[in-house]
Amino acid sequence: MATTAPTPGTQSIDRAAQLLVHVIETAEPPTVGELSDRSGLPKSTTSRLVAALERQGLVQREPARGALTPGPVLRAYAGRETPPRDIVALAAESLDRLARASGETVNLGVARASGTEMLDQRDSRHFIGSTNWVGRLVPNHGSVVGKVFLAEGAVPVAAGALEQLAPRTITDHVGLRSDLERTRARGYATAVDELEPGLWAVAAPVRDAHGAVVAALAVSGPTVRLHDGLLDELGRLVREEASTLSTRNGYDDVKRGAA
Repeated sequence: MATTAPTPGTQSIDRAAQLLVHVIETAEPPTVGELSDRSGLPKSTTSRLVAALERQGLVQREPARGALTPGPVLRAYAGRETPPRDIVALAAESLDRLARASGETVNLGVARASGTEMLDQRDSRHFIGSTNWVGRLVPNHGSVVGKVFLAEGAVPVAAGALEQLAPRTITDHVGLRSDLERTRARGYATAVDELEPGLWAVAAPVRDAHGAVVAALAVSGPTVRLHDGLLDELGRLVREEASTLSTRNGYDDVKRGAA
């Protein structure tokens, strides 16, 4: 019986899957050129297929030399030692403490392929600022939690995404990159009038046992209650609570040589 030749679409899927396997199984993250050599595919074809995998969050590029590593979708799947509902249970005490300390709305968010999803919330003690965010999906490039995920590489930065982030307050590409760098350096993100006018927020990353960012804690409120120094004060508080939650989630920053 004659073997049926693969259709062009099937052939592309096979080739993309082959490249993905190379990325996963290679000890040192490969570049597109190295993938091309190993797979025997033309560099232009390799680049096109890698771009498709990148858009789906299956691979991502390292900033330094563009080497390819497993993307956020694969990392999230591999890190399912703690299911999403378990992280909600683990975060309960942290949410309670942040709510008591701040008096504002406190959320736990996770990155999805289509945006940032809020899994749990503690309401503000005030009438103004008590919106229920649980179950809502916010674009990764339009929220303070999404800013944390972008800064930490937990979600891929799609083409044009930086220009979409915080358009009301940061208008240039360099400024956006600086904002993400500040987020990484200080361990928390801040936003004022970015997701919507009149709203401020701070957020910090929560890590798993492998050091990957799997969630974020956030505090938000209306700008009528925003005063000088509040964002940094709450940013440090959220960062400390996120660190505590990360430890409960299996992360050991001492072993990893973190400060």
